[in-house]
Amino acid sequence: MKRIIIDVMGSDKGTEELVRGVRLTTEEMDAEYILVGDRTAIEEAAKACELPLDRVEIVHASGVITMEDDPLSVMRTKMDSSMSVGLKLLAEGKGDAFVSAGNTGALFTGANLIVRKIKGARRPALAAMLPMQPPVLLLDSGANVSVTSDYLEQFAVMGSVYMKKMMGVENPRVGLLNNGSEEHKGTEIQIEAYQKLKQNPEVNFVGNVEGNRVMFDTCDVLVTDGFAGNILLKTMEGMGKLMLKTMKKMFFANFKTKLAALMVKSSLKDVKKNFDAGEFGGAPILGIARPVIKGHGSSDAKAFKNAIRQAITYSETDLTGDLTDALSRLSARKKAEKAAAADGQAE
Repeated sequence: MKRIIIDVMGSDKGTEELVRGVRLTTEEMDAEYILVGDRTAIEEAAKACELPLDRVEIVHASGVITMEDDPLSVMRTKMDSSMSVGLKLLAEGKGDAFVSAGNTGALFTGANLIVRKIKGARRPALAAMLPMQPPVLLLDSGANVSVTSDYLEQFAVMGSVYMKKMMGVENPRVGLLNNGSEEHKGTEIQIEAYQKLKQNPEVNFVGNVEGNRVMFDTCDVLVTDGFAGNILLKTMEGMGKLMLKTMKKMFFANFKTKLAALMVKSSLKDVKKNFDAGEFGGAPILGIARPVIKGHGSSDAKAFKNAIRQAITYSETDLTGDLTDALSRLSARKKAEKAAAADGQAE
C-alpha cells in the first residue's frame, strides 16, 4: 500500500479545505496518508469535515511557508515548515509521494535540494495538464523562468515519457510554443530548440505551435519556458471560467433559456468538466527522484483530492525509471554527437 505525504498548510483556501480533500480521497482510494502541518489545526479541520483520525497519521510541523515567502525559505529560514518536513520525509523514504498546494517556487526549490534530481536531469520541470479535449501537457508551466534550448529538449523528452506512461498516448506529438509556425520564428533559444527537437529521434516533433492553436488538437506535449508557460496556463484557466460564466448567464436569462438549459443539462456538465483544471488535480515536477505533485494554490477539496489521486497513480508506476532511461539515452546521444564532431574537426 502506497504512503502519500500531504502538506495541508499554506494554500489559499486553508487547512480545512485541504483536509476535506483528504477525506474525499480516503473514501475512494486505498492508501496510507501522512498529513504534515500544525497538529491542532489538522485535528480541528478533521473534526469539522468528519475525517476519522484513525485513517491518517499526523506529523507535526510548527512552521508554514506562505505564498509571499522567498523560495529559498524552504531551505533556510523555515526548515520547520510543513513543506520542508514533508519533503524530508519523502527523501528519507518514509513515503512514496508528496503533495502540496503551497508556494510553487519553494516547492520546486525544496524538491531540487532536498529530494534531489534524477540522474541526467539538468532542470526539472513543472508539468501542468491544460484542461481541454484531448488534454495537453504543458512544461514548463511556472518553475523555470529562464531556460536554454537543452532544457527545452529535455522537457520534450520527459513530457513524451509522461504522456505515454500516464495518459496512454502511444506516440505523443510535441510542439514548441512560439509566436509563429515558421522554423525561423522566435528568439535564439526557440530557434536552437526547434533544430534539436527536429533532430531528436525519440521526440515526435510537430513544429512550432502558436497560442491560438494550442486548443485545437495540434500537440500532446507543449514545451516552453516557465514564464510564457505560466501566462498561457493562467490565461486558459481564466478563459474557461469566463466561457462557463457567460454560458450560465445566457441560459438563465429568461424562462425559455432556462428550459433549454434543462434540456442540455448533461451536456453542459460535460463541457464544464472538460474545462475544469481541478479534474487533473495537480502538476508533477518531472525530473525529481521521487514523485512530487504541486496542487493549485486555490485548490478546493475536489481538486486537492485529484492531486492526491495523481500522486498515488504516479507512485504506482515506474515513471521515474522510464524518465531516467530516456534522459540517459539523450545524454549518450549528445556525447556521441560531440565525439563525432571532434573527430571531424581533427581530420
